[in-house]
Amino acid sequence: VAEIPTGHLVAALCYSAASYLCLTGFDWCGVRAIRNDLAYPKIALASFVALSIGQSIGLSGLSSGALRYRYYAHWGMNTEDVAKIVLLSGVTVGIGLAVLTGVVMIANPAEAAAVLRISEPVVRAIGAACLLVVAGYLGLAAFARAPVRIRKWTFRMPSLRIALAQVVIGTINFALVAAALREVMSATGDVSYLKAATAYVLANVAIIVTHAPGGLGVLEATVRHVMGDQASIGSLVAFRVIYFFIPLAIGLPLALVAEAVFRTRKAT
Repeated sequence: VAEIPTGHLVAALCYSAASYLCLTGFDWCGVRAIRNDLAYPKIALASFVALSIGQSIGLSGLSSGALRYRYYAHWGMNTEDVAKIVLLSGVTVGIGLAVLTGVVMIANPAEAAAVLRISEPVVRAIGAACLLVVAGYLGLAAFARAPVRIRKWTFRMPSLRIALAQVVIGTINFALVAAALREVMSATGDVSYLKAATAYVLANVAIIVTHAPGGLGVLEATVRHVMGDQASIGSLVAFRVIYFFIPLAIGLPLALVAEAVFRTRKAT
């Protein structure tokens, strides 16, 4: 860890902070999609607390969803509204990952083919399919206006404006995290952004399959497998601390303060 240049550690911190700023945009898209005008600072608080904790303890959809409900319900939203926000946030995650996956698999198929043990044309086809799925989502947002009813809940596609925001914010978020990962691996020499992004994409696929808490061990093992000696144990530890542990250390006390404020206001 000490061999990582200070400038690169600072850059990784900045990229990580920018990523968490993007993550607040996930919730903003969800809140605006249900036509709620909740102020952005409140959205940012709920998003940061939920995701800084949820991404570290695992099963982020459930854990961060429960935390989101605590905040949004306090601000007047019902269960259906919160469920839609969580769902749309999850869709934004999938869209962002799909775009980055599509780009790296088309631009750098050799690395993915070696890890997945499939041919490069198949890797490119998977990448193209990912981008087509995103294009299809935008098409539905533009033309599908009929609501879908599930029991008592009604779901409607977000507007094209919101869908475009999901694509942009989701993609930038994952690109920023890949950039943070690249910065901490600089101690072993020059690492290309494309290779770091490929490793991060494949690590996320492995995390989704395993549901390991915060991807602990899975992320590190996958990145190490893809990057080889370029991904030292120290660099992976540094990334874990910067992207997961530091936000968690901020999010936990922030959640306690917010809870105390909620209880005080309720008492008065």
